[in-house]
Amino acid sequence: MNGAELGWVEVGTSVLLVAVAVLVAAHQRLGLSKDVLLAALRAFVQLIAVGMVLVVIFEHGGALGALGWVVLMVFIAGQVAGRRGKGVPRARIIATVSVASGAGVALALLLLLDVFPSRPSVIVPIGGMIVANSMQAVGLVLLRLAEHVDSSRAAIEARLSLGMDSAEAFGPHRRSSARAALLPAIDATKVVGLISLPGAMTGLILAGVDPLTAIRYQIVVMYMILGAAALAAAVAVHLGQRRLFDQAQRLRV
Repeated sequence: MNGAELGWVEVGTSVLLVAVAVLVAAHQRLGLSKDVLLAALRAFVQLIAVGMVLVVIFEHGGALGALGWVVLMVFIAGQVAGRRGKGVPRARIIATVSVASGAGVALALLLLLDVFPSRPSVIVPIGGMIVANSMQAVGLVLLRLAEHVDSSRAAIEARLSLGMDSAEAFGPHRRSSARAALLPAIDATKVVGLISLPGAMTGLILAGVDPLTAIRYQIVVMYMILGAAALAAAVAVHLGQRRLFDQAQRLRV
């Protein structure tokens, strides 16, 4: 194999690794053998289907088609992240708006400032990385917000009874939720290149690109992920807090 060439024979060979995972799960009696097989099959089908769609978009869709695909990714990410916020009213709407805010601003800046060319083959993978990490941050925010309301309701209501408004009463929990959401992106940025070579850099190196060129791309990718995650988390915290309290500054049931 040279450059980015990878045939179906090599793909078929990698199925051996799935078999290893199934054998390990079966030997340890984890009850996950079926889940491993279904996950592998689902990933195969989804990637083939997406690959066929992307071929059409790259050849005929243009930049607008690529942006339309990114919008679809944002919608799906919002539904996935919103599931984490059980107990937060309108969690899926909040998640979708938050992911769209973080991903939209980051992608717009990169394209408007001409950091990356406005080609479909660039917009889709870059947009996918931004959306995925924004989704993770928003999901963590909503999860922590729901946990805080469940475990600290008495403390929040006590602060409200002392005359604090909703922002003051919920302040410690808001900051804790935002902090938890950003830690994964911060930690990944701290150790990039030392522990692992991230996807963008690895892909470029496998494609035969000079490592220093790949590193420049990876720096931009890490910074855009960090910025998008921070913005998405901030929007999710703000909207989530607003939905947790009614107009009378009372914590919703």
